[in-house]
Amino acid sequence: MMMKKVAATCVAAMCALPLSAVADSVKVGMITTLSGGGSGLGIDVRDGFMLAIKDNSDIELIVEDDQRKPDVAVQLADKMIQSEKVDVMTGIIFSNLAMAVIPAAVNQGKFYLSPNAGPSALAGKGCHKNYFNVAWQNDNLHEAAGGYANTEGFKNSFILAPNYPAGKDALTGYKRFYEGELSGELYTKLGQTDYAKEIAQIRASDADSVFFFLPGGMGISFMKQWAQAEIDTPVLGPAFSFDQGILGAVGEAALGVKNTSQWSKDIDNEANNAFVADFQATYGRLPSLYASQGYDTGKLLISAMEKADVSDADAFRAALEAADFDSTRGSFSFDASHHPIQDIYVREVVKEGDILTNKIVSVGLKQRSNAYAENCSM
Repeated sequence: MMMKKVAATCVAAMCALPLSAVADSVKVGMITTLSGGGSGLGIDVRDGFMLAIKDNSDIELIVEDDQRKPDVAVQLADKMIQSEKVDVMTGIIFSNLAMAVIPAAVNQGKFYLSPNAGPSALAGKGCHKNYFNVAWQNDNLHEAAGGYANTEGFKNSFILAPNYPAGKDALTGYKRFYEGELSGELYTKLGQTDYAKEIAQIRASDADSVFFFLPGGMGISFMKQWAQAEIDTPVLGPAFSFDQGILGAVGEAALGVKNTSQWSKDIDNEANNAFVADFQATYGRLPSLYASQGYDTGKLLISAMEKADVSDADAFRAALEAADFDSTRGSFSFDASHHPIQDIYVREVVKEGDILTNKIVSVGLKQRSNAYAENCSM
């Protein structure tokens, strides 16, 4: 009951728990998207993180809503660092906000644990010893989709994504592994909801497949309009466009679609089974990959706290690098750029009873790191 109450109150601009902190506690500043477009992603990350830390009284958590605006995120980060004196930061969903906040935060000595955004600029030459990504490097899920397109025999894909860092990483990732030709490549406006023009271009093309990365409400809008257009060209994408929070809004138009993810609720290990059951019991809904990423971020933090005090930056960093926690994904470790080494799965949208969800059909990439790690000079 307490967890449900805390989760509800944290929808507001700011919350803190516990009310009192002990001397060796860790103060965490979470800036995430809790309103407007993409709010479902931030809510899931927040709820997953809070589920992971619910029994740890040594974590003081402050949550703020970035409204998906870079200037707001920067103001909140400055307040957390200068006034709140946080030790660790986390929460950002969108890569343009990550680029606005993370470099300045880590250069001021703060640890940043990303539960989602993984821009390529922070994986290569822009890597930093205090930055850890607990989700993926942006290209990863799209790389697996490109590889899957090859196995399906697709030779002429039409690809599209929003015009921001993660969108550019997405199409770069797809093309890195995809061996066919492109019948079209489009960058849409971030937050766009009308895709009539793009769908008309796809219809007029000779594409044998469509790959799109449109997270949150963008993906919902596209898939609904795609279904109404009654085009029979196969679509595929990353889990961001077909995850649990989206499927209910898209409906049966998504049935049978293949998508790629580093997580799925049917990964059969003790940590994931417990997470799925606990999340559903606590929040009354199935978790998404965003929730799993928030949860693993919380568990990583706790694992580091059990080995070192955050005031000893070198020791705490080493404890984070060890990644000594039971991930919902099973095998998990960090590469030299502090990004995950993990399997990327191919999933299919299915119906279980009255609920649309995903099931794993194959492994798209085994123990994938990222294409930029060799450029990291830490």
